[in-house]
Amino acid sequence: MMYLKYTPYLYLILGIYLIINSVMNWNNPAENSQLTLLFAAIAIFLFGFRLRYAKRFEARKNNRTEQ
Repeated sequence: MMYLKYTPYLYLILGIYLIINSVMNWNNPAENSQLTLLFAAIAIFLFGFRLRYAKRFEARKNNRTEQ
């Protein structure tokens, strides 16, 4: 289960990639850059969400072992 510590960072990498992709294809009418930016925003939100709850669960686990 050690890989779960790194999954939020995959969301961050995906979000950065999608932002760069959207900026590079902004003037191309065949590409839907607004949709790509929406997915980038969702990926960055998931990064913060997963990181926040991972820290919360880690703190809860540490409190249980101390008692």
